[in-house]
Amino acid sequence: MSFVGACIFTACVAGVLACAAGLALPARWSAPVVGALSTVMAAAGLAGGVAVLATGHVWAGRFPSVLPLAGVELSLDPLGAIFVVATAAVAIAASVYGVGYAAPSRAARALVPLFVLSLLLVPAAASVTTFVALWEVMALTSLLLVAAEHRHRPEARDAAVWYGVMTHAGLVVILLGLVLFAGHAGGESFTALRAAAGEMSPLVRSTVFVLTFVGFASKAGAVPLHVWLPRAHPEAPSHVSALMSGAMVKLGVYGIVRVGFDLLGGGPRWWGLVVLAVGMVSALFGILHALVSSDLKRLLAYSTTENVGLILIGVGAAGVSAAGGSRTLAAVAMAAALLHVINHALFKGLLFLGAGSVVSATGTRDLDRLGGLVRSMPVTGATFAVGALAIMALPPFNGFVSEWLLLQSLVHSVSSTSATLAVTMPVAVAVVALTGGLAAATFVKAFGTGFLALPRSPAAADAREVPPSMQAAMIALAGGCVALGVAPTVLGGALDRAVGVLAAVRDGSPLRHDGVTLSLSGIRGSLSPLMVASGLVVGAVVLLGALRAVGARGPRRRAENWGCGRSVQTARMEYTATSFAEPLQRVFDDVLRPDHDVDVSHRAESRYYVEAVAYRTAVRDAFETHAYAPVLRAVRWWGRAARRLQNGSVHRYLAYAFVALIVVLVVAR
Repeated sequence: MSFVGACIFTACVAGVLACAAGLALPARWSAPVVGALSTVMAAAGLAGGVAVLATGHVWAGRFPSVLPLAGVELSLDPLGAIFVVATAAVAIAASVYGVGYAAPSRAARALVPLFVLSLLLVPAAASVTTFVALWEVMALTSLLLVAAEHRHRPEARDAAVWYGVMTHAGLVVILLGLVLFAGHAGGESFTALRAAAGEMSPLVRSTVFVLTFVGFASKAGAVPLHVWLPRAHPEAPSHVSALMSGAMVKLGVYGIVRVGFDLLGGGPRWWGLVVLAVGMVSALFGILHALVSSDLKRLLAYSTTENVGLILIGVGAAGVSAAGGSRTLAAVAMAAALLHVINHALFKGLLFLGAGSVVSATGTRDLDRLGGLVRSMPVTGATFAVGALAIMALPPFNGFVSEWLLLQSLVHSVSSTSATLAVTMPVAVAVVALTGGLAAATFVKAFGTGFLALPRSPAAADAREVPPSMQAAMIALAGGCVALGVAPTVLGGALDRAVGVLAAVRDGSPLRHDGVTLSLSGIRGSLSPLMVASGLVVGAVVLLGALRAVGARGPRRRAENWGCGRSVQTARMEYTATSFAEPLQRVFDDVLRPDHDVDVSHRAESRYYVEAVAYRTAVRDAFETHAYAPVLRAVRWWGRAARRLQNGSVHRYLAYAFVALIVVLVVAR
C-alpha cells in the first residue's frame, strides 16, 4: 500500500471509530476521544494531500465490494489534493476546538467525524456513483448538524428546512448533468468521461456544464442560490459552521472546476462569462449584506458568499482568458482562485471559531450587545483580529496574497485585444476593489463594536475566556494565516501542479518563486511578502519608539478608547454595529432597500409628551423576498388546492380511477 493509500485508509478507520465513540461513550469521555480520533483522521488526510501536492503523483484505488454493482473508485490528483488540504487544516482545528465546545447532543458529536470524512473523500471520488454517494453523505450529515438544536431553537428548524430543500434540489440537478454526461460517454468513471468529452456535441457539453454549474453553485452559496447559507451557518454548532464555510462550500467550487475545466476540458467563452458574472454578483451582494448585519455569525455567513464570489471571479476569468487564447492569464487566475480556497478556509474557519467562543462566553451573537471583549477574552480577541485583517486582504496576512494574484490576472487582461475581455475585466477589477473596501468596513465594524470600547450588556461585561482547547485551535489557524501571508511561496509548486491537471488552462508554471519573491510567468508582476512584512514590522517599531519618546517629554492623561477626550464615557455614547454601518447603508439604499420602523410612545398624562422613541431597521434578502417567496406562496396554494381532491368519498376516488382509465386508453390508442 502506498503512503497516500495508507493515509486515506487511516482517515477512514479513524473517522468510523470517532463516530462510534461519539455514540457509545458517555459525555465525559466522548468529547476528548472523538476530538483525538477526529484529529488523527484530519491529520492523515492532510498528510496524504501534502504528499500528492509535493510529488505530483496521482493515487488511485478501486474497492468493488463497498457499494453494490458499481463499487467505489477513488483517485487523488493535485487538484483534489488542494481541497483535501484546505479541508484537513480546518478539520484539525475544529476537532481540537470541539473538545472544549459544548456539543448540543451525543448524536451531533458522532456526526461531526462522519461529516469531516465525507469532506475529505469527495475530492478523491473518481466515478459518478462514488461522487454522488459521498456528496449525499456530506449533505445529510451537515443537514442533521444544522438541525441539532431544532428542539430549542425554531430558527434551527427553519434553517434545516431551507438547507435540506436547497441541497437536495442541487443534488438532483448535479445528478441529471452527470447522468447525461455518463450516458453519452458510455461509462461513469471520470477517466471515461474525460476521454469522451471531446467527441460530444456542443449542445450536450453545454447542457452538462449548465446543469452541474447550477447544482454546484447552490452548494457553494453563490447568488441567487445562496438563501440557505445565511440561515444554516449561524444555526449550526460553531465548529461545524467553520467546517461548512471553510471546507464544504469550497467543494461546490471544486465541482465546477472539476467538471467544467477537467472532465469537459473547457468550453466556449460564454461558460467563463457566466461563472464570472455569478462571481461578481455574489461578491457584491454578499459583502453588502454582511456590512449591514449585526448578527456576528450571519455576518460571517454572508461574507462566505462574498469570498466564494471572489473565487468564482478567478475561475470565470480563467475560463474567459483560456477561450480567448490567453492561457498564461488563465493559469494565473486559476492559481489565484485555488490559493484563495486555502486562504479562505484558514481565516474563515478562524473567524467562525472566534464567533463560537464569543457565543459560548456571552450567550449572544448580537454585535449591538457586545463590546469590551478584548480585555476579558484576550486570546479570542487577538486571534479574531488576525482573521479580520486576513479577510480584509491586508499584509502581512494570507488574504492579501491571493487577492493580489487575482487582481494581477484581471488587470493584465484589460489590455487584451479581445473586446469581451476589454469590457468585462475592468468591471471585474472594479468589483474586486469595491468588495475589498466594503470588507474592510465590515470587519472594522465586527471587531471594533464586538471587542473594543465598553461592554454594552451584562453578558459582555461578565464574559470569560474559553477553555484551552478552543484557544489552541484558534491560535493554530491564526498562525496559518500569518505563515501563508509571509511565505506563500511554499505553495507555489503545489499550485503549479494543481493548475497543471486542467488541460483547458494549463500553460507551464504560472508562478515562479525563489523562496522570497513570488513572480508571475508571462506577465510583469512580482511580490515579496516577506519583505512587506519586514517593512511593516520595522515601521511599527519606529512609530512606537517615536510615540514613546514624544510621550516621555510631558505629562500624559489616560482616557477611554473612543472617548473623544471626555472624562466620563458610557456604553450608550459608543457606536453600535447598526449605527456604524448606517452611513454606508444609506449609500446603498437603492440596492438593499431596508425596512424602517419608528414607534413613538407618549406619556399617559398627555399625548404631547413623548415617553420613548423606538427605531428599528431591517434589511431583507432581495432574492428571498422577490424570487423565492412567490414560489413558496404558489406551492402552498397548490398544496391547499390538492387537499380538496381527497375528501374521503369512495365515489370520488372511483371517478378518479375511471377518468385515469379513459386517459390511458386514449393515449394507448
